[in-house]
Amino acid sequence: MNFTNDKTVIVQGISEAIGSIHASAMKAYGTNVVAGIGPGHGGETIDDIPVFDTIEQALPKVGSVDTSVIVVKPYAVLDAALEAIAAGIRQLILITEGMPPLDMVKLMRKAEATDTLVVGPNTPGIIVPGKLLLGTHKSDFYTPGSVGLISRSGTLTYEVALNLTQAKLGQSLVVGIGGDAILGSSFAQWLQILDEDETTEAIVLVGEIGGTNEEEAAHYISETIDKPVVAYVAGRHAPKGKRLGHAGDIMAAQLSTGKRHNVSLVGADPDTAQSKIEAFKAAKIPVAESPSEIPDLVKKALKPTRKK
Repeated sequence: MNFTNDKTVIVQGISEAIGSIHASAMKAYGTNVVAGIGPGHGGETIDDIPVFDTIEQALPKVGSVDTSVIVVKPYAVLDAALEAIAAGIRQLILITEGMPPLDMVKLMRKAEATDTLVVGPNTPGIIVPGKLLLGTHKSDFYTPGSVGLISRSGTLTYEVALNLTQAKLGQSLVVGIGGDAILGSSFAQWLQILDEDETTEAIVLVGEIGGTNEEEAAHYISETIDKPVVAYVAGRHAPKGKRLGHAGDIMAAQLSTGKRHNVSLVGADPDTAQSKIEAFKAAKIPVAESPSEIPDLVKKALKPTRKK
């Protein structure tokens, strides 16, 4: 998938405080933010970004749009996303946290029918260091390089990226797939993208308790991915059965029967950190004990693949 700084981007919800702040930050980073959408604010400008009431009004002025970064309130995300899809936009970044699950189900049905990539909800978005920022990543933590990073967490993504940067391990692409119970894109999708990406030499996967995403990713890596992968799982010491922020995804795990997509899960409690760690180890994927250990594991993983 081609993420370059010539792609056109709009921000739906630019009139919200978080929307205006991050629209300006994306533009300053070099992202081609061509418009913002803020009902009732049409005709205004924010950091020289023109604001329109609707996407339909924006398109004749700015032309076709590749990506929409959506930062509206939770119950407005579905309408905003469907508006973007109807306008032909095929990449959606859902920054908003707490989108109603049934709204997400409806959105994903439409996204699948229109071949639309949905990242999130509850995501910091995507960053291609030095080139493109789509979301809320703290850009000075990142530097261009060859390590791809996929994460379910938000702030933990920044910490891992900073550890890599300080170890002189730049990043090729970083994506937060989101922390809500139902997500648009999966670990598997991004693993495939990074496996096929010519600039990526190694992949770091950051998971956390709740759901079966990591177990499925471990199986997918063992069966499909050729590049070295290093994993880290947050939540080792979380009390079992309690909802803790992103770990609220435990609710989704409680609905699981132990198998999804014909993937046998490792461990009796698939929502726990231990089950996920066991799954990665069974797939022969190195697992870091802490974020600070990730750079050393990446360097070890890269040694066999880099020419001396």
